[in-house]
Amino acid sequence: MIVDEIRKDLFANQDVKYRDFQSKLTPTIEANTAIGVRTPVLRKLAKDYSKRQDVDDFLADLPHKYFDENQLHAFILSEIKDFDECIGKLERFLPFVDNWATCDQMSPKCFKKNHEKLLPYLNKWIKSDDIYTVRFAIVTFMSHFLDGDFDEGYLKLVSDIKSDEYYINMAIAWYFATALAKQYDKTIPYIENKTLDVWTHNKAIQKSIESYRVTAEHKEYLKSLKIKKA
Repeated sequence: MIVDEIRKDLFANQDVKYRDFQSKLTPTIEANTAIGVRTPVLRKLAKDYSKRQDVDDFLADLPHKYFDENQLHAFILSEIKDFDECIGKLERFLPFVDNWATCDQMSPKCFKKNHEKLLPYLNKWIKSDDIYTVRFAIVTFMSHFLDGDFDEGYLKLVSDIKSDEYYINMAIAWYFATALAKQYDKTIPYIENKTLDVWTHNKAIQKSIESYRVTAEHKEYLKSLKIKKA
């Protein structure tokens, strides 16, 4: 059975020191669910298992027991070439994503040439009640819609999200920091007008200042736009 085979494979590639390190970075995962398989190994395993006829048995075995199984699942989905197939399996998996790493490292290659078909799903996911579904939508907007297919309306869509969730607000800050690097003139009014909540606003500026893609001149101006806490 492929589920047992995969679990055996993951434990065969266990790195205990990496497991302990990874567990500290992903505090939202359940205790003792990290095996400790390094990302390059997981990506290689994903490429191998994605070619298997019975890979769907593993993808359907939700929820997975281990963090590394979720990681492998995300990387297998990223390998799927057919957009509709990928979306169907992604929508089944998203409600089970419980950490930022699995969320952010899941980047289906088929999205790149299917932006028009992808947008309706992003518009739906960004309104979800699930933390990591919303984060996935924000990160995907950041990865795919800040260059050639950029639209100023996406800035508003992301800025309109109001949440108390750390991992959503961090994604918003990351999105705006990247937007300041790629679409500065369109993005800076959102910072000047203090559209975001104070924490997210200041975090976006911080991340922009740390970025090598933002000019020194822009960084100096951004520093002046930080909101001082009372």
